[in-house]
Amino acid sequence: MTWSQEYNPLRHAAASTVVAALPVAALLGGIALGRMRIHQAALLGLTVALAVAVGVYGMPPRLAAAATAYGAAYGLFPIGWIILNLMFLYQLTVEKGHFAILRGSLATLAPDPRVQVILIAFSLGAFFEGAAGFGTPVAVTAAILIQLGFRPLLASGLSLIANTAPVAFGGLGSPIIALSKVTGISELTLSAMIGRQLPFFSLIIPFWVVGALAGFRGMWEVWPAALTAGLAFAIPQYLVANFHGPWLVDIISAMCSLLAVAILLRYWRPKGQWKMAAADQIAVPASASSERYSGRQIFQAWLPWLLLTACLFVWGLPDVKAWLNGWTPKDWPVPGLHGAVLRGPPIAPPSGAGVAESGEPARFVRNWLSATGSGILFSALLAGGVMGLRPGRMLRLYGETLVKVRFSLLTIAAMLALGYVTRFSGTDATLGLALAKTGRLYPFFGTLLGWLGVALTGSDTASNVLFGSLQKITAGQLGISPTLMAAANSSGGVMGKMVDAQSIVVASTATQSYGEEGGILRFVLVHSLVLAALMGLLVFLQAYVWPFTEMVPR
Repeated sequence: MTWSQEYNPLRHAAASTVVAALPVAALLGGIALGRMRIHQAALLGLTVALAVAVGVYGMPPRLAAAATAYGAAYGLFPIGWIILNLMFLYQLTVEKGHFAILRGSLATLAPDPRVQVILIAFSLGAFFEGAAGFGTPVAVTAAILIQLGFRPLLASGLSLIANTAPVAFGGLGSPIIALSKVTGISELTLSAMIGRQLPFFSLIIPFWVVGALAGFRGMWEVWPAALTAGLAFAIPQYLVANFHGPWLVDIISAMCSLLAVAILLRYWRPKGQWKMAAADQIAVPASASSERYSGRQIFQAWLPWLLLTACLFVWGLPDVKAWLNGWTPKDWPVPGLHGAVLRGPPIAPPSGAGVAESGEPARFVRNWLSATGSGILFSALLAGGVMGLRPGRMLRLYGETLVKVRFSLLTIAAMLALGYVTRFSGTDATLGLALAKTGRLYPFFGTLLGWLGVALTGSDTASNVLFGSLQKITAGQLGISPTLMAAANSSGGVMGKMVDAQSIVVASTATQSYGEEGGILRFVLVHSLVLAALMGLLVFLQAYVWPFTEMVPR
C-alpha cells in the first residue's frame, strides 16, 4: 500500500509553508531562544514534525512511525558510531598524556592563536572532511583547539565556521556523486561547476575565521598566513575539481594548505604575541606551555592521529569499501516504508521511471565494516596497542566514553528522526517549493534552498538527494543552466553545515560542553547566513552577468 505526498495540504501556499516550517522553528527556537538542552529541543522538534505530518499532511501513522525509527537508526549508525569511536580515540590519547604533548607541539609550531585556527580548524579540518566527513573534522579540530587553550564554545564555533569550503567534496566526493545520481548530470561536470564556485570562499574563509576570533585588526596582522592557507587550498581545489574529479579534491587541497603554512612559519611569524580575551580562553598550565618535547615524544603524540588519517584514507578507497562490504549483509528494506511513499512533480520528475513511480527508497545500509566509524574504531584499537594500553583498560575506557556521549547519541537519533519525518511527509518539499517561486531571483534563493537542506538534514549529500531534482527541473523551466543550479544546491549547502543540529552536537560532544549548543548556534548563525547570501550572489552573477556566465560549463 502506497501513500502520495501532498505539498500544499491547506490549499494555500503561504499557510502550508508556515506549517511546514513549524518543526524547524520549534527546534531552533528551543535551542537559541528557549535555552533548552539540545536533546530536549530535538525531541520537541520531532514531536511537532510528527503532529504536522500526521495531522496536516495526512501521513499514515504507521509510515510516520517507520520514518521515525528509520531516521533514529541512521542517526546511531553511521553518525553516532563515528562520534562514539572518535571520542574513544581521544580518551585513549588523554589517558596516555599524548594529547598534552600534541597541544604543546602545535603551540610551538604556531604559538599565535590566530595562526593555530588557520592551521588546525581550516587546513587540518579540510583534510578530515575529505577523508571522512560526517562531523569528523569538527570533532577533531575542536578537541585540539581546546587543548591549546580555547574555550569550548569558541573552539566549537570556529571549527564549524572553518568547515565550510571543503564540505561539497567531503567523504571522497560523496555529495557530488549523490547529486549526479539524482540529476543525471555527470560527476565531472558538477565537480567542475562547484570547483568554479567554492574556491572563492576557500580563499576568504581563513580570513573570515580569524576575523571571528580576533576582529578585523587582529585578522589583518596575520594576513600572510591566511592568504597562504587560502591560496594553497583554493588553487588545487579548482584544478583537481575541474581536471580530475570530485574524489580527492579536499585531501590534495588540504595537504597543500598544511604544507604551505608550515613552510611559511619557518620564515615568518606575526609581530608581537596576540592573546585571546580572558573570557575566550581556559588556563593552560605553565609547565605544559613551556615544556619542550623531544622529536620522539612529538611523533608518539601525533601517531594516533596519523594512524586515524591513514585508516580513514584506506577505508574510503572504493576497492577497499567494496571488499569490506562483501563481508557484511546486504541493505535492509525498512518494513512498511520502503517504496510506500510517492513523491510527485515537481519534486520528482513528472514522467519516467524512478522514484516517482516506484516510491521513495528506504533501505538501512548495514555496512558494518566499511563504515567510517568502523575505520575510526580500528585505528583507535591499533593506536591503543601501540601506546601500550591493555585490552581490559581500553574496554573500560570505551564504556566510560559511551556514558559521556549518551545524550549526544540520543540527540542525533532524535534529529535524524525529525529529518526523515519531514522528508517522507513532504514538509521539506513544501519549503523548497516556496523558495522555487522566486522567478528571476531563483539563482539566489535556489542557493539558499541548498543551505536549508543541509540545515535540516545535517548532510550536503542528503540535501543534494532531497533537492537536486527540484533544482534541475526548476532551472529548466526558468531557462537557467541546470548544471549551475544543481551545483548551487551543494555549494550553498556547505554554508548550512555550521548551523545544523548534527554538527553542533558533534562539536559540543567533542569539546565536552554538552548543554552549550544554544550558545554555539548563536555564535555561528550570522556567519552562516551571510556566507550563504554571498554564495547566492555569486550564483546569481554566474546565471546572468558576464563574465561570470562564462564559468558555467557548456
